[in-house]
Amino acid sequence: MPRIALPNKGRLADDTRELFADAGLDVRVRNERALTASLGGMFDAIFVRAADIPEFVADGAADIGVTGWDLVAESGRDVVSLLDLELGRCRLSLAATDDSGIHTPDDVPQGARVATAFPRLSAEYFAKLGRAVQLVPVSGAAEIAPHLGIADVIVDLVSSGSTLRVNGLREVATVLESSARLVCARATAESLDGASDRARAIVGLVAALESVIRAKGQRYVMANVPRRLLSDVRRILPGLGGPTVVDVLNGGEYVAVHAVVPASDIYQTIGDLRALGATGVLVTRIERLVP
Repeated sequence: MPRIALPNKGRLADDTRELFADAGLDVRVRNERALTASLGGMFDAIFVRAADIPEFVADGAADIGVTGWDLVAESGRDVVSLLDLELGRCRLSLAATDDSGIHTPDDVPQGARVATAFPRLSAEYFAKLGRAVQLVPVSGAAEIAPHLGIADVIVDLVSSGSTLRVNGLREVATVLESSARLVCARATAESLDGASDRARAIVGLVAALESVIRAKGQRYVMANVPRRLLSDVRRILPGLGGPTVVDVLNGGEYVAVHAVVPASDIYQTIGDLRALGATGVLVTRIERLVP
């Protein structure tokens, strides 16, 4: 079976397991400390550090893997993204203290000291800016570096930005947008249009995960509405290609309409349907959505 490398701990590990379970690939382990598992009997999984997954995939120890795009980019390995899993969204940002006088990347002086856990990406970023900087590698808590006098600015991962603000820092520029990706070696990606069992398994996995991701934030709406108002219903329930209309047995002037609606629009949608005289309105979650 194809082998997939998954994060072994942290929020990303938990979210990844939940996503795979929603796609019908439950993690089956002998015990909680096991380093290997079966994914629905379709894939062999190995649990390793997220930072090591680009290496495992590039070297062929795993056919595919799940890790942050920031880690892939920092590794410099020839690894490509098969699917954005839309988990762990964050950005690698240049940040400076509030009183530094640095408001744009061009304000960073030549020879500035940059504290970061991403030396490769930081070096490439400042090289493009034409800035010769001194990198100060750190493994964590880069926010404290400017306050200790060991760095002038930092390049670090940012999600909400609250940690920066608490430590008297502000974002100056975004170096890289990141999220969890399903990745593979470039050679593997180029072989996925073949007829091998491995290629079919990987393509099927991408489709399954994509259907779960597509269903998130969507709701399935059903309601009985007056047939004469279908033109108004079509405006309220555009759906994926217009609402599905079904005759109701002995429904007379009423028909049943079904449609997929963004969850953020549900409140307004139900109100609009009720205003048209709709009855039997039902809203359900969608587990998977295949167009």
